[in-house]
Amino acid sequence: MFRLMMILFSMIGTALAGSGVVVALTTGNDTLGPILTAAAIGAALALPVSWWVARRIS
Repeated sequence: MFRLMMILFSMIGTALAGSGVVVALTTGNDTLGPILTAAAIGAALALPVSWWVARRIS
């Protein structure tokens, strides 16, 4: 299940981090700090989400 989770993380992490960056940019935060923070939060949220999805698939 760990291998499936890591494969899913590569896709889910990209999607959530990208969504976070889009949200940061549309709210007017166009400096490096908020953009990196939004991307890091999205990547951190992707770990439990990918674990949950992998568990539901298995």
